[in-house]
Amino acid sequence: RAGVLTAASLMVAAPAADVAIRRARTLPNLRVGLHLVLTDGWAVLAPDLIPSLCDHAGRMNSRMFINGLRFFALPWVRRQLEAEIRAQFSAFAGTGLPLDHVNVHKHFHLHPTVLEILLRIGCEYGLSAVRVPDEPLWFALRGAAWSSGVNAALLAPWIALMKRRLRAARMLHNDSIFGVAASGAMDEAKLLAVLERLPPGITEIYLHPATASGRDIASSMSRYRHADELAALLSPRVRAAIAALEITRGGYGDVLRARGLLAR
Repeated sequence: RAGVLTAASLMVAAPAADVAIRRARTLPNLRVGLHLVLTDGWAVLAPDLIPSLCDHAGRMNSRMFINGLRFFALPWVRRQLEAEIRAQFSAFAGTGLPLDHVNVHKHFHLHPTVLEILLRIGCEYGLSAVRVPDEPLWFALRGAAWSSGVNAALLAPWIALMKRRLRAARMLHNDSIFGVAASGAMDEAKLLAVLERLPPGITEIYLHPATASGRDIASSMSRYRHADELAALLSPRVRAAIAALEITRGGYGDVLRARGLLAR
């Protein structure tokens, strides 16, 4: 209401999901998508239905490399994965909110098996747009974060494969993204830097705004500066820069409507 945010992604099994849904319903201009959670988060299905994915409390672990191997190699794990992905799509559909897009916690849909299941099930639920975590190298390396450059190089083949599969599925996706290497630190200065060098096409800038920061949000986000990211979204300087550059804001559905590919 007071800032420049235009879209958000919902974790349907998170503890405050019901509150988030009620708030989203009061904001008709907010575009809402599904944030699939397959690691470091809560499952929708009961633990006894997906014992290979979560613990007895329904919590999924953060062992993404090991889990990725299991998704690829073990048919019974893939069946559980498919069931949980379907359950999360179904839970989102139950909110009554239009599905603007889908992305995946920690970009786990770079895994080809996850992406294949996501696209197959998503088409049943009207999926039309998927996030690609393709961040320009100049921003990934900002602040001399050399490890970000290494990660970008390692992920490049998987991102190229993802884009090919999305094009084959006729699925809209962003051309660029900002917020991967600086996750939890997208403050006003970084937003202004992005706007100064905004590339052509569809750009997604993602943040984790909140009134509190760090471990008050989650133990895995101990270094995140959520309050600084909230301040960036509320910044008059950021709003003025967007206006001066005549940047069109919205969600993926707005892009499709502008192209005449989605009913208004």
